[in-house]
Amino acid sequence: MAFRDVNARRHIGLQQLSSLALAGRTFLGPLKLCKFIVDESTNQSTLICSAIRLIESLDLTSAAGQLLNETIQAQNKEFKTGMSTLLFLVGAWSNAVVECLQQNVPVSAIVSVMSEGLNSCCERVQCLQISIHDVNKELCSSSVRPNTSKSKTCQTGCDSLPNSQLFLYFQKDISVPEIIPMNSCSHQDYDCNFNKRLVLPLTGFGSVASLVRPAGDRSTSVTSGSGVTTSSCNKQKLTHSRYFSTLGKSLFSSQQGNFQGYFLEPSTDSCECSGLGQLAMALSHGNETSMKLLQSIVTYQQETAEHNGSSQLNVAEIVTCCLVGLPESYSCASPGFVTLVSPEQVTVIKYFEGKLLRILLIDGDLTEQYRHLGFNRPCNVRTIVEHPSLQEGDLWLSIMLDNLIKFGVNLVLVKGNVCENLRERCMANSILLVSSVTWNVLCAFGEVTGTRPVTYLTQLNASCVGSGAQVELWKACDGRAMDLGELIPIRIKARGIRLLTAVLTTTVASKMQLIEDQFWTFVYRLHHALNDKKVFIGGGAVELLCLSHIQMLIEQPLQPANQNAANKFHNPWLAASATEYKSVVLQALASGWKQYLLVVMCNTAKAASELEACTSVDHYLRKAADCGSPSAYILKEFRRGHLLGDSAGPFADHKEVLKVYDNVTAKTEAWRRALDLVLLVLQTDAEIVTGPRKNHLLNSLVSSEFMFL
Repeated sequence: MAFRDVNARRHIGLQQLSSLALAGRTFLGPLKLCKFIVDESTNQSTLICSAIRLIESLDLTSAAGQLLNETIQAQNKEFKTGMSTLLFLVGAWSNAVVECLQQNVPVSAIVSVMSEGLNSCCERVQCLQISIHDVNKELCSSSVRPNTSKSKTCQTGCDSLPNSQLFLYFQKDISVPEIIPMNSCSHQDYDCNFNKRLVLPLTGFGSVASLVRPAGDRSTSVTSGSGVTTSSCNKQKLTHSRYFSTLGKSLFSSQQGNFQGYFLEPSTDSCECSGLGQLAMALSHGNETSMKLLQSIVTYQQETAEHNGSSQLNVAEIVTCCLVGLPESYSCASPGFVTLVSPEQVTVIKYFEGKLLRILLIDGDLTEQYRHLGFNRPCNVRTIVEHPSLQEGDLWLSIMLDNLIKFGVNLVLVKGNVCENLRERCMANSILLVSSVTWNVLCAFGEVTGTRPVTYLTQLNASCVGSGAQVELWKACDGRAMDLGELIPIRIKARGIRLLTAVLTTTVASKMQLIEDQFWTFVYRLHHALNDKKVFIGGGAVELLCLSHIQMLIEQPLQPANQNAANKFHNPWLAASATEYKSVVLQALASGWKQYLLVVMCNTAKAASELEACTSVDHYLRKAADCGSPSAYILKEFRRGHLLGDSAGPFADHKEVLKVYDNVTAKTEAWRRALDLVLLVLQTDAEIVTGPRKNHLLNSLVSSEFMFL
């Protein structure tokens, strides 16, 4: 990558960091601007909207670039969120440090004051942390009035319901669309884990919806956006829009007995508020599609948690399956494991439909050359085959196939790759092999089927084979089995399995990676919020308090370096230097957060320019200072929804401004990692050159840029 405006004489590393970070400015805020990454070797393009994908696509040949990559990868590995913030602050603080150097601020003063300033800000913003319990209580209380009005509006007819996307999509099996008493389902059945009100899906072309209620429930009726009304009595009344009446009837008749989908009806009980649904919306940061999908997953896991003691959001029980070729409205959450197989295996799958299968789990590759770590075959040893009539590969294939047939295995889930010749032989003997299955999927099926994973088929015995698995073709919300050309989606399930597959769909192939990244970012954002048991108030409130706090530190009178400061820095000169340049360095630290707020406000169209955004930020800082308690002022403005010109953004059609929250640990760790990287590169650039090159550099044109001992 070419670095723009790079000074070739000093602190190249800081300028490289700034140049690299400049490419990620559009990734800040809820309304992100995506980028196309083009592979020159294949001419294929991918749409990205995250710092991790950007860094993976850049040519990071410099040392500073490699350090930046490692820092972002570490943040992604631990939190799966906060990488865009980290990348931006790396660039902003790199520029700020360069400005300090241009004012002849010593490196030691920059390092010490910036580190202390960040620690002080992290302690100060703790007052903006809110417990999850208080967040749910506040969000639920604010949502009672809108929900009540919606339920009244639904009684007037189909045209008065707001957007049909307010219902959450969830995929399920039913025989006919009718009212089902929930007490008729056993809680042990993996397909009967819902005891809340559910509604069939509303696609964009007028599909039919039906209402599922608990026995004896006589609550308010719900009207779908496609003109389907259901009354509160035990009889069901269906009305269709005149535009979609023919299509609606055909779909009604074709959906019976098929794999269908559900939307979750929002609860009108202010005490329940759909569990973590409101918190999920507050953490979505405008990603409405992922929000509704995750709300469905949370609802399902909350129901199962009442019976098996699992957590409310278990990330290990969530997997994704990406389907290119279907509209995004087909995205759903499906119990079990949804994956893609070749069309040649469809015949075996149809043969297995409705049957209980014997299942085997392979923890590794199912190939002849595979050896686990520490047991690699010597490269200088050749095995002589005893049967010259058979090739070595044919002998291995025959042994593996005989083992599977001997123990009556019908389905094999393999963590790694599968030998294609073995796959073909297994298909001829009605054995289904599924490769590239993650470890958590193997564990989920092993738990409910009694299967013990093996590394090699030669280890196979009767106790390793489980039973109770089922396989079928995955069907979309309109009941059709999907044929996507090269790959076919299938669903593997078992009674009692808690595994959920988020089926992500889009018609644009280059957008698939973006949708999957956004979904997992949202999942881990909610996951970390539940682990921390607290969140930051969002909308720029935390960064604004940091600016206010630094302003207060700058205005404090300068004090001479005392004995305690000297002991802390191990040198009186360093203590005096840090005190003298304190205001300059703190201003540099604050400039990073201020630039962050300006870019977010411009990206979300809250300000027409950075100048207008800067004026707005300065206005709020003055009012916070005049208030006497900046944190109290910021909290008040946040609750009013007026902080930094806050608005609903992507949810602007809501009657009330939706509050936004951020993760605590992920945000503060992104700050620390960004500053640590900048200071590391700063100190590396400032190394003193010694050794045999001293005389050569002393006589060179750049001798003034080095310090010689």
